[in-house]
Amino acid sequence: MNCCEGLKIEIPKGANKIVLAGNPNVGKSVFFNALTGMYVDVSNFPGTTVDISHGKFGKDVVMDTPGVYGVSSFNDEERVAKDVIIYGDIILNVVDALHLDRDLFLTLQLIDMGKPIIVALNMMDDVERNGIKIDVDKLSEILGVPVIPTVAIQGKGIDEVKKRIYDAKLGKMHPKILEYLEGIKDKVQLQSEALMVLEDDEEMLNNYNLEPLNLREEIYRLRRQRVDDIVSKVVLKDYDRSTIRQKIGYFMLNPITGIPLLIAVLYVIYKVIGVFVAGTIVGITEETIMQGYYEPLIKNIFSNLFGGNSALFRAFAGEFGLFTLTPTYVLGLLMPLVVAFYFFMSLLEDSGYLPRIAALTDKVLSFFGLNGRAIIPIILGFGCITMATITTRLLGTRREKIIATALLGLTIPCSAQLGVIAGMIAPLGAKYLLIYLTTIFIVFALTGTILNKLLPGESSYLFIDLPPVRIPRLSNVLKKTWTKTWMFLKEATPLFALGALIITFLNETNLLIYIQNFFAPFTVNILKLPKEAANAFIMGIIRRDFGAAGLTDLVLTPEQTVVSLVTITLFVPCIASIIVMFKERSKQEALSIWIGSFIMAFLVGGILALILI
Repeated sequence: MNCCEGLKIEIPKGANKIVLAGNPNVGKSVFFNALTGMYVDVSNFPGTTVDISHGKFGKDVVMDTPGVYGVSSFNDEERVAKDVIIYGDIILNVVDALHLDRDLFLTLQLIDMGKPIIVALNMMDDVERNGIKIDVDKLSEILGVPVIPTVAIQGKGIDEVKKRIYDAKLGKMHPKILEYLEGIKDKVQLQSEALMVLEDDEEMLNNYNLEPLNLREEIYRLRRQRVDDIVSKVVLKDYDRSTIRQKIGYFMLNPITGIPLLIAVLYVIYKVIGVFVAGTIVGITEETIMQGYYEPLIKNIFSNLFGGNSALFRAFAGEFGLFTLTPTYVLGLLMPLVVAFYFFMSLLEDSGYLPRIAALTDKVLSFFGLNGRAIIPIILGFGCITMATITTRLLGTRREKIIATALLGLTIPCSAQLGVIAGMIAPLGAKYLLIYLTTIFIVFALTGTILNKLLPGESSYLFIDLPPVRIPRLSNVLKKTWTKTWMFLKEATPLFALGALIITFLNETNLLIYIQNFFAPFTVNILKLPKEAANAFIMGIIRRDFGAAGLTDLVLTPEQTVVSLVTITLFVPCIASIIVMFKERSKQEALSIWIGSFIMAFLVGGILALILI
């Protein structure tokens, strides 16, 4: 199996490859966790930034594919899903029962692939809540495969799915599509590959050196007609009643009511995370616990081992030490912020509001070559740029990921930096706050617009599921928060450790002083700031709040304060974010963004200095 070789997944001899497939936000992860238990691994799919979760169910291997609306090659998620599904042995298709007219399109495509399928008809509680009744037995009869009603988040139907997973059957195909398949079955190895050829999948056509048959639109039309026919037969009663939740969902999407609501939600998130967590909680975890108790203990241990003035002591337990800076940064500073952000993101996602935020902001973000999905890493960026850069993986195309990464690194201050910036600019009054916000917004808009014009290719359109508005389940929210936090910390901690080693090396070799001296003339002549401000900018590379805090020690006029804060916001992000940037993007792309942020910071800061000072 090609996909498993690339993913380095070990397939035991005689084991089945059980593949989970479904649209986004249908609850596949709940079924995956139920099947695999704790024996879960994650692999990065070759040539993409898409992760595939895989684990064991008995002697068989279970793989969870990205949520897609169809099997094709229009973006990374679909390519990955296609490459896993077409070589799967059993397909567990998770379907949102409330959106049969949408989800059954993928179900019929899977049936046309000639795969044994079992359907989990999930979210049946939403169906009942909306006054709809579905004839599950008739749906199973029409499709020709087992259909099991479930409410996954409540555990209903999960055991039935596990018991009947091997009852998966080949479904009933559309006669015309079957006729088309018969015509080319001798030219390919598998029926699933034959269907991809019929649907003009470029990768499959190239693999078999075949010319397009131009049947994609015809097959899609036949499949859509069949979906509509099935829905008309199995949806027995639809009261079409407008519930309070439906009205709330409408208000969330309507710009007149949705934008004020979004501003209010973001303000609450900022007050909780940017003020309470970043201030009070981090004050306890970083200053009291890590710096007050943990670091003195570590310094004492390594002082006894290597001596308090040795290079080894400074490498392991010094100001930028591997066992001082890294744990303090990750556990004391970052972990409270990451937990808080993922908790709110899980709340927004579980309530159905996060997809509506994406839909609401889609039109605005399209001017910058992004779609509404980009609002998620942008929001996360106000918590941690490192975390936000990793989440650019959810964007559909390479150009979108480049634009989003550049905007994050250039214009979004993280929560640690934001607190210091707010503390410095608030006493200056509304005039200087407006200058700061306007400057950053102009840079954001110009950078996004220019990159959108210059980068080749096209950005993807927003195709996003709008699930029903619901009250979040606390157990589900906490589980998502823990899972995402753990994955982030596991991925980011080695990068912070590497950053600490790099800074220690620069410090020990006095290269840090040379770098500071190099930037001092730019600081004085271009930004019209004291030469000591160069130290703050360089320390901002180590930690963004170190840089912002370094400005508080300088005697600055209000105009110089605004110039310095704009410059340090636009200046390169912290070293951990830089390392993640190089990990997520190509070396050329990451280097261009990194050098571009240097140039942009001094250019904009210099222009602002000419105007104000």
